Amino acid sequence: MGNVVELRTPQGRESLGQLLELVTVKSPEDIHDAAVVMARVAQERGLQVAMCSDISSKEPMVDAEGTILNADIFRWLSDGARWWEDHRLALHSPLPRACRYESEPFWVNRHGFHGLWRNNYLNEIDLREFERRSLCKAAIVVPVHLPFGQISANSFISMDRDKEDLSEEFAEHGAMLAQLTRRFIAGYVQAIRAKRRIPSDCVLSKREVECLRWAAIGKTDKEISMILDRSHATIRYHVHRAGEKLDSVNRAQTIFKAAQLGYLGASD
Repeated sequence: MGNVVELRTPQGRESLGQLLELVTVKSPEDIHDAAVVMARVAQERGLQVAMCSDISSKEPMVDAEGTILNADIFRWLSDGARWWEDHRLALHSPLPRACRYESEPFWVNRHGFHGLWRNNYLNEIDLREFERRSLCKAAIVVPVHLPFGQISANSFISMDRDKEDLSEEFAEHGAMLAQLTRRFIAGYVQAIRAKRRIPSDCVLSKREVECLRWAAIGKTDKEISMILDRSHATIRYHVHRAGEKLDSVNRAQTIFKAAQLGYLGASD
């Protein structure tokens, strides 16, 4: 069947390309219909979708009319099911926590994480009392890592709430669900983003990046000057100039914004 996914619908069969078009969000007005398609695709595979566009935010995902997607479209309505109202979950549930350390889809239950490869960060996450902390016995999880360090955590849970093994569903549908989720979330975030915290088309020089990389691991300007064999004043100039480009108010914010734009790379 290749990369084509077929669904039996009143309109006929839909390819993966057609589904991607249906979940593409280009404006707030597109959100509702795209979310309905996401819910339908999940339901037709015996799954229920739960979405969070930003695990650091307390704001629920909504459409152009303010309708809460997870309640009115994804149908998390029963007592104890309105998980997005419990802001502790982003810190304590293993599902969003794992999305901080993995960018590819995986499935998880109380016995462990199962994905495309071994991830030692995931293997060290505490899975005790998994069902209580995750509000499910198993889930297919699709992390979406967005610009500026934003992380989206999305899960697909079996309609059979007692099902603990999602290996077959993950093998058959995981890649397709990941593509649709990433398209929907990326469009949703672009459509609702109202604030611009980083200047557009910001380009740092090689020397500015070099100084900030050392500063990011705790080196002082004096120490950086010794490492790079440049004067103390030259180092201060490069850090200050980077701050001006990034519209930062201090050294810490300069480092933070440079990291958000990917200038500083991984820390390990």
